Amino acid sequence: MLQQTQVERVLPKFLDWMERYPTLRSLAAAPRADVIRAWSGLGYNLRAVRLHEIARQAVERFGGVLPNTLDGLLGLKGIGRYTAAAVMCFAHGAAEPVLDTNVRRVLGRIFAAEASAAIEDDRVAWSLAEAALPPARDVYDWNQALMDVGATICLARNPRCLLCPAQARCTARREWFAPDFAPAAAGEAERVAEQRAAYVARKPKQGKFAGSRRWYRGQIVAALRDAPDGVDVESLAARVSLDLPAVSEIVSSLERDGLVQLSGGVARLPNE
Repeated sequence: MLQQTQVERVLPKFLDWMERYPTLRSLAAAPRADVIRAWSGLGYNLRAVRLHEIARQAVERFGGVLPNTLDGLLGLKGIGRYTAAAVMCFAHGAAEPVLDTNVRRVLGRIFAAEASAAIEDDRVAWSLAEAALPPARDVYDWNQALMDVGATICLARNPRCLLCPAQARCTARREWFAPDFAPAAAGEAERVAEQRAAYVARKPKQGKFAGSRRWYRGQIVAALRDAPDGVDVESLAARVSLDLPAVSEIVSSLERDGLVQLSGGVARLPNE
């Protein structure tokens, strides 16, 4: 739930979810339509489908519990390296790096001189995160601290460098953001300017959400939540104010993702 969603939005939904589905068995037994409805308000509805699939795999293969090894978790469809590492570290105390967007940014800036490609290259970023791990007993706190620093201090725009506990060791603070930084060596100014420009170019540019394809996917799923008997695709197009061919293509993609059932031109949430 916390992937790409703010904590304050997740907390009430998490409590409601755990009341509805206190175990993986109860989640696995629920119809998918009910699971998607329970997810309403969190966005990225495909996450609900994946969580539902994970619960069913856990019941079928592991007696209703999640594996307690990294490889075991990665063997479940719908769990990637980040989620597997987070479960291993935070649930089992394993010495695993947890690389989310905030952690990547913090480590990528601190160690930009040593691993300049970490901001955009997953392989480099994971290697850096592993190399930076402290002794095993401190990994839980380390990962939590990196996430907190990235969320509150090392912001994507206007980082609060003066508040950062890592500012004395940070390449970005020393060379990119400090207004009084003056390269001493000949040619350093040009190199630093190139590094700064390259870093800024790597930052993903967010387009407008309203009117995007993902936005229309969410609007279509929202329309189907309150229509247990389904809605024909032509009516869906009118509801979301989008042309019929585009809605038909989006509905087909939602069907492939397990979010929609389509039969006779009528779309509905899946009830299996």
